[in-house]
Amino acid sequence: MKNIERTFQIISYLQYPFMLLALFYCGKSIYDNFALGIKDTFLPNLNTALMLIGIGVSFSALQDSTKTQNNFSKKIWQNKKKGAIALLVMTCMVLFFFVAGGIGYFTATSSILEEISMGLIVLGIGYMGLLSVAINMYKYQQSLLQE
Repeated sequence: MKNIERTFQIISYLQYPFMLLALFYCGKSIYDNFALGIKDTFLPNLNTALMLIGIGVSFSALQDSTKTQNNFSKKIWQNKKKGAIALLVMTCMVLFFFVAGGIGYFTATSSILEEISMGLIVLGIGYMGLLSVAINMYKYQQSLLQE
């Protein structure tokens, strides 16, 4: 069982290349505009960045929920109130991504808005996985305090 957990922990590090690629696409629009004079790349690059962030966040959901990454997150998850607020904020973000993506997808008048809406939905799916890990982390940290 430890080997499987370790394997998923290693796979979760794939989040970093996807996040770096997303950062590249965020900056690519600025570069295209100022260096090349191409002004029509912002929305397609935004869509690509949203999708890459969603995929990266999905990979981050594979990490071990019994370990906190730093003392800052440990302080949040071990505090009932702060942890509940963090979970509420994450839930609102997931709902926003799904609602905005769904509304945008079904009411879009152009294909690029449809694609951006799909990027928001992919981002929502990724954050839903992260929310699941956060809930498990919160439960685990709270159980440590009760022992």
